[in-house]
Amino acid sequence: MSAPVLRDVVRLLERRYPPSTAESWDAVGLVTGDPEQPVGRVLFAVDPVAAVIDEAIAWGADLVVTHHPLLLRPVHSIAGTTFKGALLHRLVRSGVALYTAHTNADAATGGVCDALADAVGLLGTTPLEAAPTEALDKHVVFVPVGDAERVVDALAAAGAGAIGEYTRCAWTSTGEGTFTPSENASPTIGSAGQASRVVEARVEMVAPRRLRSQVVAAMRSAHPYEEPAFDVLELAAWPGSTGSGRVGVLPEPTTLSSFASAVAAALPATAQGVRFAGDPDGRVERVAVVGGSGDSFFDAVRASGVDAYVTADLRHHPVSELRERAEHDGSSTPYLVDVAHFASEWPWLAYAARDLGQDVGAAGTTVVTRVSTVSTDPWTGRVASPEPPQALVPTAPPEGHP
Repeated sequence: MSAPVLRDVVRLLERRYPPSTAESWDAVGLVTGDPEQPVGRVLFAVDPVAAVIDEAIAWGADLVVTHHPLLLRPVHSIAGTTFKGALLHRLVRSGVALYTAHTNADAATGGVCDALADAVGLLGTTPLEAAPTEALDKHVVFVPVGDAERVVDALAAAGAGAIGEYTRCAWTSTGEGTFTPSENASPTIGSAGQASRVVEARVEMVAPRRLRSQVVAAMRSAHPYEEPAFDVLELAAWPGSTGSGRVGVLPEPTTLSSFASAVAAALPATAQGVRFAGDPDGRVERVAVVGGSGDSFFDAVRASGVDAYVTADLRHHPVSELRERAEHDGSSTPYLVDVAHFASEWPWLAYAARDLGQDVGAAGTTVVTRVSTVSTDPWTGRVASPEPPQALVPTAPPEGHP
């Protein structure tokens, strides 16, 4: 099988990680690369840093897919005198494309949060904060029975009737319609000034709300009537199967200390290691996870009723406030397990590499994928306290100090 071109690889990546699901502040998608260039080798990494670019060029990669954006904030120059500009120049000169899947990969099925949940052993996972399903309309149109199939085909071609893995989904029933054309009408059936009765089909199909104008236009074009009777009903939204974070249960209850040790063993080793807050012997069974920085999800975590919460970049003040609030109002507070940002997102790389390989193969082409072996965690060392944490004993000031 031949290698796909970059345009086709991007299309497959964006089917897995739709850019429309990224946060409004995010910057995802193709950063650099010729859409027509062949892609034979794809390297996956967390960060687009110099060491990863070195690895990509040395391996002969045609595309690097990273989780974190290189250009998250607007820039006015990519001159080679800046470190980001220098990286982009190296990529372009070497013919290596760069693609970013960030918050759109966090929430996706098989994305960052699913990979982290699997790594720590969670079962039966559901989103911590479910994203709403896409806004849908129900299109209802009344058409002579003999023309119903043609109208269904036209609506389906415009994007209506797609439900999961099924297309051209429609419901029809029959009844009798009546109308009286005016003197200025050009009726398909009947005559001006005379009441007509026609056996009609009621056709119902759902469609994304964003396609409303296209679907209505397709219906009008296919319908035999000069003035078709139709309704467009906005359907209620409900939580979808994707979203931020995941909540699940462990195969067996364990202690906080043992669970933190298992998390440390499941993720890449980092200088930070794994910290936890709570009773080391406390019971842990139901767990929430969020890849990357997760202290903004504390309200959702508390509402989920989990025993422990695994995430990264936990800050002093939000953690302190969470625990103090619980003591004040007597509510239960989940134990906290804090891991390195890089480590929490790294498990996704293997999922992304596997899924792209399968998707490319299903399209009749092939690529070689590789997960970067470079640790892009910025911390390089840690000095442990000589004694376990305990109440501090005030020390006398140095002699002569006021």
